[in-house]
Amino acid sequence: MSTIVLPSANGQSTGATGKFSEPVRRPVEPVGRYFLAHAARSIRGHTWSEYEQLEAAKNAKLVDESEDNGLDLDDEQPEDLLTHDPREWKTADLYATLGLSKYRHKATTEDIRVAYRDAVLKHHPDKKAEKGGIDQDGFFKIVQKAYETLMDPIQRRRFDSVDKNADVEPPVIKSEYDFFEAWGPVFASESRFSKKQPVPQLGDKETAKADVEAFYNFWYKFDSWRTFEFLDEEAPDDSSNRDHKRYIERKNKAARDKKKTDDNKRLLKLVDRAIGEDPRIKMFKQLEKEAKAKRKWDREADSRKAAEEAKAKAEAEAKAKAEAEAKAKADKDGKKKSKEAAKNAKKKNKRAIRGSAKDAGYFGDEGKAAAIDAEIDLLLGSFDDVTLADVAGAITSDAKAALTKAAQELISAGKLPAASIKYFV
Repeated sequence: MSTIVLPSANGQSTGATGKFSEPVRRPVEPVGRYFLAHAARSIRGHTWSEYEQLEAAKNAKLVDESEDNGLDLDDEQPEDLLTHDPREWKTADLYATLGLSKYRHKATTEDIRVAYRDAVLKHHPDKKAEKGGIDQDGFFKIVQKAYETLMDPIQRRRFDSVDKNADVEPPVIKSEYDFFEAWGPVFASESRFSKKQPVPQLGDKETAKADVEAFYNFWYKFDSWRTFEFLDEEAPDDSSNRDHKRYIERKNKAARDKKKTDDNKRLLKLVDRAIGEDPRIKMFKQLEKEAKAKRKWDREADSRKAAEEAKAKAEAEAKAKAEAEAKAKADKDGKKKSKEAAKNAKKKNKRAIRGSAKDAGYFGDEGKAAAIDAEIDLLLGSFDDVTLADVAGAITSDAKAALTKAAQELISAGKLPAASIKYFV
């Protein structure tokens, strides 16, 4: 029995702390289904093809008593699938291989058993030989692989992750289509990868705004279980070449991470497009815009009222000012016209008075015409506007009498010296 001695931090021994237990020899045997399959082949001397055929017969016997559950299986597999290279079985449509193309990830375990039984009865090489059919041994190997893969929950989930035949493509961009009819199946298809169940439904045009927002929030935070191990490059089962095996594993992991990243981007782009084309989102934005405008209108009601009142007051003041200016201008124009009319009337009256003596033949004293004109000018110079108008009106009947009366009134009023007037006294 050995003693265990541990060194201290400074490198010195700390003394014995314990002892190793005595070694014990135990028998170790290989186990697991793969070892058992290898052992069965080795003991019986079967090849891989023979072993797979025997296993197929055994599996067929296990499901032979199962009922068909009313499955609507595919009538026939397409020719390209029947002639598919069994070495490339991973690239085959495993659901279509078993006739479950209508069900795919929705098929139950019992559905897979029933479909497998039907495929064995149709495509087992012995059955084909009995019926004189073509050799489809390669396709039957794919049937075996499909059954083994889809019956294993882990392997089935990996295949479902890359099953492009279950995908529903979105509508063509800028084409005419019903949004809900086109996008509903797309999101239903994508929902099969969600860790959280149940997945919110797309709804219809009557769906409430809160539910629509919850739907898109769910998809923007989508938690997917989708993996891409099924597409891994097969690493050689050779323990002597561990470095190459590790290289393949690192390469596969990098490829899976990239596919996962690309798939997340693809889904986000898909959701972005859907929300951009969703008529409900457009309606919600329009309603919100109108509500915002109304809130702003209501909020600015007082200031708008004050502005309207100030505008009305300014307009009233401007109108009053314009009217006052117009009135002032009219008054000014009226005064100017009146003044001009008065001036013209005054000139007219003077002309009438000045010409009255001449028109009357100087009252029979034409020899005194110059003296008479001089005295009339003297009188005109002393008349005020009222006297001038009165005299102009009076001369039409008797000019000499009107002028004489006017001259006496001026002399009496002291506005004209008496010596200056000799004729009209």
